[in-house]
Amino acid sequence: MEKKVEPASRKGKVIVPASKSDVQRAYLAAALAEGTSVISGTGTSDDERAMLTAIQMLGARVTHSETEAVIEGMAHFPETAIISAGESGLGIRLLGMVCAAHPGYFTITGTGSLVTRPMDFFEEVVPKFGGSCSTDKGTLPLRFQQPMKGAEVEVDGSLSSQFISGLLMALPLAEGDSLLHVNELKSSPYVEMTLQTLEAFGITISYTGLDRFEIKGNQKYKAANYAVDADWSSASYWLIASAIGHPVSVHGLKMNSLQADKNLLNFLMAANCKVNRSENGITIDGSQRQSFSVDATNCPDLFPALVTLAAFCNGESVIKGVLRLMHKESDRSLTLQSEFGKLGVRIALTEDTMTIHGNGKLKGGNVSSHHDHRIAMALAIAGLSAETAVIIEDAEAVSKSYPEFWDVLEGLEADASASEKLQDFF
Repeated sequence: MEKKVEPASRKGKVIVPASKSDVQRAYLAAALAEGTSVISGTGTSDDERAMLTAIQMLGARVTHSETEAVIEGMAHFPETAIISAGESGLGIRLLGMVCAAHPGYFTITGTGSLVTRPMDFFEEVVPKFGGSCSTDKGTLPLRFQQPMKGAEVEVDGSLSSQFISGLLMALPLAEGDSLLHVNELKSSPYVEMTLQTLEAFGITISYTGLDRFEIKGNQKYKAANYAVDADWSSASYWLIASAIGHPVSVHGLKMNSLQADKNLLNFLMAANCKVNRSENGITIDGSQRQSFSVDATNCPDLFPALVTLAAFCNGESVIKGVLRLMHKESDRSLTLQSEFGKLGVRIALTEDTMTIHGNGKLKGGNVSSHHDHRIAMALAIAGLSAETAVIIEDAEAVSKSYPEFWDVLEGLEADASASEKLQDFF
């Protein structure tokens, strides 16, 4: 599907959708719990739907609408199952570790870019806990035949915090206690989010820092009523739209959220933007914005939004954390370099650093999302302020995290008065 974004100032109110990261954790925890849980504030993204399908294949009973799911936990974990995580990197890591903690025979598959992402971590770590795991030369499918048991194990947290979150959800179910040492943890706020979810569903883990976890085995998840966070990742595109001159107010975000992408507010201030918070939501005054230098190592999903902001700042902006972008829905650093390059923005990549040469103007043209939801949304926001229309190929990729994105964008009002102010920015 192609989407044509015409340059025009837009205004309106945006209500942020559910955090798919928070939802997936809550869905799986509810499925493992005794009794019935109510998960409110849910969404309809592909990743959420994939997790719902997977837990039903494992035996949970689900009744859901667009904003709520009622989940009756499985009476017992099955002895064998073949399930899919869709294209969700988080889903495969949570489901994989939970299956690895149970006796039986389990196969987990996936779709899209997930089939090429590295899964060596499972083969390396599961046997350290006495379990058995095999892959297809380090990629999907995952196959588990022998359960993990409690042990003291040291693991590398630098590839993805999602593997660590999977272990934290799984090890409380294993036979025996565990002591988990984590080295070089990246995206630590997402581990904190996992710990918050576990606590809500009755699981106890002792820790002082995020490098050492004492985990009692043979614990049981307990049913809970759980309210899902709104998604700071999805909000980032609208906040950037506000920063580059579109009168958009963003609603529903929690300022005490543990989501790593809440750091966008700090990054906006680093770009000399003013963050305005009120009962009318969050708006950004970017009239004095300037080039910036930030470290997005712990929040790599912000790169597309930050590149959009940098493109509309004069001078060189520098973002650290490029090494975290390789195994996303696309090789995101190269995709950003390629597609924003088509719009006249030069991006240089050096090891772990991205330098964006912004001049405050973007030309229009034909671009591609490379089947990457975050690239599609970033290009759309860029298109609102380009000189001519931006035509985005594979625009349907947004359904992975934000199916309503195009409807929301097209539902924003044209703002003629702001169009004149918008020109003053460039």
